[in-house]
Amino acid sequence: MLAAPPPVSLLERLRCLFGHRRAVDAESRERVMRVFRARYAHFKDLLDSNAELARILADMDEKIAGCTLFGATWLRSQATRAVFHAMRMATALNAISGDAYPSLPGVVERINADITELLESRPQATVEAYALPFAAINGDMVDWVGGKCANLGELTSRVGVPVPRGFAITTRAYYAFMEHDGLMGEIRKCLRDVDPQDPESVLDVADDIQALFAAATVPPDVVDALHAACDEAFGADGDAGHGAPLRLAVRSSALSEDSHVSFAGQYLSVLNVSRDGVVDAWKRVVASLFMPQAIVYRLHQGITLDASAMAVACMEMVDSVAAGVLFTRHPVDLLSDSMVINAAWGLGAAVVDGEMEPDTWLFSREDAPRPVSRHIVCKAHRLTPGDDGRLREEDVPEAQRDTPCLTDAQAAELAGIGMRVEAHYGVPQDVEWALDPAGRLLLLQARPLTTTPRGDARTTPLIEGYPVLLHGGEPACPGVGSGPVVQPRNAEELALFPEGGILVAMHSSPSYVLVMQRAQAIVAEAGSITGHMASLAREFGVPTIVNAPGAMAALPVDAQVTVDAFSCRVYQGRVEELLPLREERAVCLRDTPIHNLLKQVAALVTPLNLHDPKANDFTPAACRTIHDVMRFVHELSYAHMFRLSDTVSDAGAVAVEMKAQVPLDLHVIDLGGGLAEVDGPYVWPEQVTSAPFRALLDGMLDPTVHQREPRPVDMSGFLSVMSRHMIEPPTMHGQRFGDRSYALVSDKYLNFSSRVGYHYGVLDAYCGQTMNKNYITFQFKGGAADETRKNRRVRCIGIILESIGFHVEVRGDMVTARFQKFAAPQIAERLVQLGRLLIVTRQLDMLMVDEAAVQRFADNFLNGRYH
Repeated sequence: MLAAPPPVSLLERLRCLFGHRRAVDAESRERVMRVFRARYAHFKDLLDSNAELARILADMDEKIAGCTLFGATWLRSQATRAVFHAMRMATALNAISGDAYPSLPGVVERINADITELLESRPQATVEAYALPFAAINGDMVDWVGGKCANLGELTSRVGVPVPRGFAITTRAYYAFMEHDGLMGEIRKCLRDVDPQDPESVLDVADDIQALFAAATVPPDVVDALHAACDEAFGADGDAGHGAPLRLAVRSSALSEDSHVSFAGQYLSVLNVSRDGVVDAWKRVVASLFMPQAIVYRLHQGITLDASAMAVACMEMVDSVAAGVLFTRHPVDLLSDSMVINAAWGLGAAVVDGEMEPDTWLFSREDAPRPVSRHIVCKAHRLTPGDDGRLREEDVPEAQRDTPCLTDAQAAELAGIGMRVEAHYGVPQDVEWALDPAGRLLLLQARPLTTTPRGDARTTPLIEGYPVLLHGGEPACPGVGSGPVVQPRNAEELALFPEGGILVAMHSSPSYVLVMQRAQAIVAEAGSITGHMASLAREFGVPTIVNAPGAMAALPVDAQVTVDAFSCRVYQGRVEELLPLREERAVCLRDTPIHNLLKQVAALVTPLNLHDPKANDFTPAACRTIHDVMRFVHELSYAHMFRLSDTVSDAGAVAVEMKAQVPLDLHVIDLGGGLAEVDGPYVWPEQVTSAPFRALLDGMLDPTVHQREPRPVDMSGFLSVMSRHMIEPPTMHGQRFGDRSYALVSDKYLNFSSRVGYHYGVLDAYCGQTMNKNYITFQFKGGAADETRKNRRVRCIGIILESIGFHVEVRGDMVTARFQKFAAPQIAERLVQLGRLLIVTRQLDMLMVDEAAVQRFADNFLNGRYH
């Protein structure tokens, strides 16, 4: 209910009714009104885009902190939206001002071109070939052949260690394929639907992209080049020697792979491939860029799609007698001065995928490594390549099961090779190797070793009073986690993995990267500390125990447990004594490729270089960023709208003056249904029919907010305002906005612009019966005091608005608030409070004498004490 307005004398009403006002005929009034409504429509578009841009800038600032997950799709989207809204604002300003700033759209286009160049950048192609032999490759060519191929070439040409015959399929072939028939464009459209926090969305998008690859064709010149490369590397007859048919391994070598991030097990390797099957195998490896776990891994590591262009290694299959992994430093116990060798019969996939327990050797880290220990296990099964290209598990002969996979001499030779590789690269290495039937050791890949982020080798004592459900295994990543046990049986159940769960599985698997950010800990019955999943767990900092037989039975689904991956114990219940050892695993994208790209793009979006509207360089030509355009347009738009409103008001065509006991020179423009029975230049509160304006006036006219006696003013605050007023030249912060305020109203809509002295407030509201349409946005800025007091005032306003349900952002001397999607009575209630706030905060900066005043005034206001 609108409060009764303060009494207005009969004499004043007579003056209003009979005062001088130039008569305007109905036709002129309607013509002016049409012009005003058309320009106001542009002004409303401008305000909408300004609000959206403010949210985009705030979102970018939050992401720049590096603690929030995002990907290249988000960055492209936000950059595109920022440019769109800047252009919309520039276009609207020219519509309002009669095209007063014709160069402004060109400024936006220039900034957009710079942003596009950053987002579309890729390594300059100095390699034109679709394929290169390993012998022609070195570590400097990583941008064209990827990490794995660059390392294989480096090992061949500069380290002199044996690797299989083969060649690299370059990123030039990748780009030719992805740009053929618009495949990349369609993939980017699919990636827009990925939600990093929703594994199900990742699975759906991955399925859609795999369908695109299934339908895609490879350009004919790429097909011809790959067949020619096979002939050059292996001979045109496809013979591996000794009459055996040639069989190839086609393995991923993406740009960011095998670098500071491992991508361990995230991409596809296709084994046992014939010459004629190379193109299809290459296509499958390229498609593995978009397997669910690979999409999630790139997001969490901050790797853009353009920084993951897929080169591929095509190498001769080694008929492995034994194979495995060599770590030139212990991956978990960094106090240990040992290197680790894991080995199994057959192909090494059994070791890296954690499907079988391997033999283990420890060697000293010396130029001539010495054996420290060895642990030989029973190896009943081995993996071999099947005729269909799939891996096949077969039984190991009885006499061979308990025999070491390597002789002591072979293990020592392998350790020596490892030290040579580490010496060449200067950092510990993760090396995959194979032993051929002739007894030769060949390296299949080498990459920097991922070690535990904690880097300690502590052990924890047994905690009394808690049943131990499981004890044993190896700590792949030390740490503590507590939560309910989850045993996902397939990809669909993995996608539903809950936040804070304990993942328990039969085998370790690199596919678990899909939920590593959600998991409190991982326990696997099979696996090794040198396997792919163990490397990923260390990268993500997930406490992990592998090689823990009996875990599936000992840890039932939904049981609350505490995993101690320091001492390889799992307790029943929540062990409070261990929880202080649990480390927060916040997202950290700082200095990753996507974060660095964001900083480059944000440098063209968020900085503000235009500060003073009175300065000579406050021009379109001086706009260097999207924020500059936003600031320029927002400032000038009000000047032009007020100028237009002042003109039509003086002409008597549109605006009427509000006669009410409020300390504002308030003029009202009715866009339709906002005022009733207007006949003359003035209007009184009881004639207001606009729901949001009526509520705002209700607060502004509340007798309790109007000061009956002089407000006690702190002299230091008063002098601060006055000195600021007198000392600063007009071009400084004390910019005067003018004294006329406007309310543009309809029956359900209000745009209220209050510019009084040195501050302004802008309120936009819709209050109707459709709850989802209802909103209030409010922005308050400025003041005549120093920056500290102005900031205190807006923080005080922010506290008040946040307390009544607004989403609030405070920056410098500006507060922005939004309240939306509530029923009309709740919208009206907040507008009443805003009306009160506008009255009592006009000279609030003078009262902000210290930090305590911020909370003190907010508390008083919220408790109905306005003075």
